[in-house]
Amino acid sequence: MSFLNIRIPFMYEDLDSSLQMLKNDPKRIRDSRLIVDKALTDGNIYYGINTGFGVLATQRVQDEKLTQLQRNLILSHAVGVGDFVPKEISRLMLQLKVHALGIGYSGISEKTLNRLILFLDEDLIPVIPQKGSVGASGDLAPLAHMSLPLLGLGQIWNKDGTQVLDASEVFLKKQITPIELQPKDGLSLINGTQLMSAYGAYVLEKTLQLLKVADIAAAMSIEALQGSIIPFDRRIHEIRPHKGQQVVAANIRELLKESEILESHRSCGKVQDPYCLRCVPQVHGASRDAIAHAISVVETEINSVTDNPLVFENGDILSGGNFHGQPLALALDYAKIALAEIASISERRTYLLLEGHDGLPKLLMLETGINSGFMIPQYTAAALVSENKVLCHPSSVDSIPTSLGQEDHVSMGSISALHLQKVYENVQIVLAIELFTAAQALDFRKPLKPGRGVEAAHEAIRNSIPHAVEDQYFKSDINMAIDFIKSRKLVEELENAAIAIQ
Repeated sequence: MSFLNIRIPFMYEDLDSSLQMLKNDPKRIRDSRLIVDKALTDGNIYYGINTGFGVLATQRVQDEKLTQLQRNLILSHAVGVGDFVPKEISRLMLQLKVHALGIGYSGISEKTLNRLILFLDEDLIPVIPQKGSVGASGDLAPLAHMSLPLLGLGQIWNKDGTQVLDASEVFLKKQITPIELQPKDGLSLINGTQLMSAYGAYVLEKTLQLLKVADIAAAMSIEALQGSIIPFDRRIHEIRPHKGQQVVAANIRELLKESEILESHRSCGKVQDPYCLRCVPQVHGASRDAIAHAISVVETEINSVTDNPLVFENGDILSGGNFHGQPLALALDYAKIALAEIASISERRTYLLLEGHDGLPKLLMLETGINSGFMIPQYTAAALVSENKVLCHPSSVDSIPTSLGQEDHVSMGSISALHLQKVYENVQIVLAIELFTAAQALDFRKPLKPGRGVEAAHEAIRNSIPHAVEDQYFKSDINMAIDFIKSRKLVEELENAAIAIQ
């Protein structure tokens, strides 16, 4: 059976397709399981199938206790703590686990896999605490919580993901009975990198749009500050041909096309702009290239088999370390640093908009003193940029031995993943503040028009957020700008205006 190779921008559609393929052709699952069943009768020792786990790998378990061994594995490992993984990401974890098991090297029983598929079909999404994984032997604690409902235990999200329900009550209502895990099932379920992968895929897919928003916000600030178009000249970027840098420069040129503001100061004598304007291609572009690398790593990971031991067609059952999260830990640390830099340079542009340069009023209001103007939104942006610096400490450089030293080097990739999500949320807000501030500044450039792309973005924002003449409750305006980013409306508005950016 050939499973789909899932690419992040189209992940959900591809996961649905891979699930349908698995339903239509379970032969690989059955063949793999037959190898496990045969191994149980040959008298040999197989890790986690007829032995204990971790440091207990040398302890043989009696045949009559092998199903209890798998149940105990789930119960003993379900010790996660902290806030719950959002339902959408929990669903993605479950989908990725089914996809990985369906590749056919895990030896899971068909009944257990079908129950996971039933959970997806019936929207029975397990409640999973965020914390407890050290990112080696896989995401053990989170995946154990994902597996608890198979035993009729644990909790399940309600339909809209706002309440948690006892799995036993949900099963009673739906007339679903718990199942008994077969030898190898529990280990197949909890060995794997699905928490790290799900967070990484979820954030990086959204980041592809966020990078476009960053370029739009930068172009709006460049126009409002009467920045020079020269640093975006194609020739400059052809002789330092980093792909991301070239894409960003092209995006800025596209957004500034037909700008009356640019024409009005083309011969003003200004030699150079500050780096936060002049070096947008180099900074945004480097982040784009880092994100592209992270996406490549995550795409490989979500199409991999990451449990242990692994079952091969010739009958070999091999114990290895595909569950180790180091590839993800490094890539997700890199991604969160790249994202944080987008916010860092954005905050500098926001600050510059407030300084009163080139005819703009200080703090972007005509009457200050009685009005603080746009002073304090920049404080919020600065606070979030500072928080990102802490979150960007690389989790992957840490390791604390576990399992009495048997698992003596771990990736801590789950912490990288959780911090990536938080950094992403902070960057959204910082960019929203720049959009909100740059829109105010552009109002003072009228009647001159900005470039077509900037004009379309400005109009989209002004349709929901009015120009501020005096101090008001700015938080609601910022929330509206955040919604523009989350809903992807801003990019869609440009696409509707035939403004093509990458």
